[in-house]
Amino acid sequence: MLDRFVQLCQIPSPTGEERAVADAVLAELRDLDVGTTEDSAAAAARAGAGNLIARVPGERDQWVMFGCHLDTVPHDEPIEAVLDEGVYRSRGETILGADNKAAVTVLVELAARHAHSRPPIGLEILFTVAEEDGLRGAKQIDARSLRSPFGFVLDHASPIGEVITAAPTYKRLVADFQGKEAHSGIRPEDGRSAIVAAAGAIAAMSLGRLTPETTANVGVISGGTASNVVPGHCRVDAEARSLDDQGASKTIGAMVDACTWSASEHECDVDIELNEMFRGYRLPSSAASVGVARAALERCGVEALEVATGGGSDANALNAAGFECVLIANGTEANHTPQESVAAERIVQMLAVCEAIVEEAAAR
Repeated sequence: MLDRFVQLCQIPSPTGEERAVADAVLAELRDLDVGTTEDSAAAAARAGAGNLIARVPGERDQWVMFGCHLDTVPHDEPIEAVLDEGVYRSRGETILGADNKAAVTVLVELAARHAHSRPPIGLEILFTVAEEDGLRGAKQIDARSLRSPFGFVLDHASPIGEVITAAPTYKRLVADFQGKEAHSGIRPEDGRSAIVAAAGAIAAMSLGRLTPETTANVGVISGGTASNVVPGHCRVDAEARSLDDQGASKTIGAMVDACTWSASEHECDVDIELNEMFRGYRLPSSAASVGVARAALERCGVEALEVATGGGSDANALNAAGFECVLIANGTEANHTPQESVAAERIVQMLAVCEAIVEEAAAR
């Protein structure tokens, strides 16, 4: 299993380029005679492959779903995974890819261990694509086709034991400010600075952690052509997130208002594009998926902690589609950075947690 993890990490699979890693997973599962299909989501999800759905029948015609994603964030150099004092890291200045290939490794192993000896109930395993940019693969899954009553996504970079019962609604804003170019040394008064208009908008925004449940951020600013030209264009990429849908809408609305006000103040135009990247969810402690996760962790000697997160996962998309799904931590650290790591024992531990989830789901 650990050798598989290293091999998967070293297969490049940034969002939109998942074909090679999808083929590797498909080949291994089919060699094990695990029934695996690839759906037609690639085009709609703007991905290099479709979502993979593997099913291992159980002793009873009942099912439990597990999910992970095949893609990673972009990286500029090849990944070489190395084991140092029991911890996997990238040798270079790049990500490791444990997000989410630690989970891919565990779920392929889960299928492998039950391929020829039936589990108590069936295993339904989703390997999604294009998760890192708006959960695009998971959004294409027809939740009605899933046989399980609930599921578990292994995709949270925190200590094993955390059960993420609340995740935010995420709204993205792109504002294109259009001004008028002019020579900054000869006729600056003839120009209308799009950068000044964008700066005014940002200065008028409330950013950072606004409440315990709501955050806002401006992440990218780009514009202008040269220091001696009054800039005629500036683009601002921003976002708002909240565990409360109304909080996300109110926050992004205030950011839109700041953009339109500043554009008017500086005699510029602004085109604004708004997208809801994913919808938030809240699951009560009484939810079946939460109860199974809690009992499974305790069975493994791990204290279960129900927490909220400011990040999104495929669990957001599946819950929005009406399929009960809870996100659980998988013991990875510093995802999306060159410091990303995962201890070998955490990968082994997550397999044990998944086995315990199967047992607990069967018992219920």
